[in-house]
Amino acid sequence: MKILLLYYSYGGNTHRAARHIQKILGCDVQEILTVTPYSGDYNSVVSQGKREVEEGYEPPVRPFDKDLDHYDTVILGTPVWWYAFAPAVKTVLSAADWNGKTVYPFATNGGWIGHTFRDMKTACAGADVKQGLNIHFDGDQMQTSIAEIDRWTAEIKEE
Repeated sequence: MKILLLYYSYGGNTHRAARHIQKILGCDVQEILTVTPYSGDYNSVVSQGKREVEEGYEPPVRPFDKDLDHYDTVILGTPVWWYAFAPAVKTVLSAADWNGKTVYPFATNGGWIGHTFRDMKTACAGADVKQGLNIHFDGDQMQTSIAEIDRWTAEIKEE
């Protein structure tokens, strides 16, 4: 099984979780980066994110160093933006061929996860999308235990 950890992070929480998971699995990593980074204060980025989610916007993303076609398993991480995955993740999900892949989603959030995992399953048509891991933060303090993340990651190793 060749694993790629693919993630988008705006504030750093998803990045921190992804790096922990990568350290345990020793898998390849590809961060999703938008061509034009979000800027402004927190409230303006939140407002922009809400508009983008509601409009189904797919921001341009930078080219990847890794080729998704070379991986049969993808660990897919996103922050929750307005109860869904981030628009940059939408860009990648809609452009990739998910047929035959196994996807393990995780999402970081400071409140309610909403329909994030259901939307990921729909967007990854043709993939075997496994049970997602909800990683809760309060600001930059992770509320989900490291042990819970480690248990979820151990299940991936066992498959």
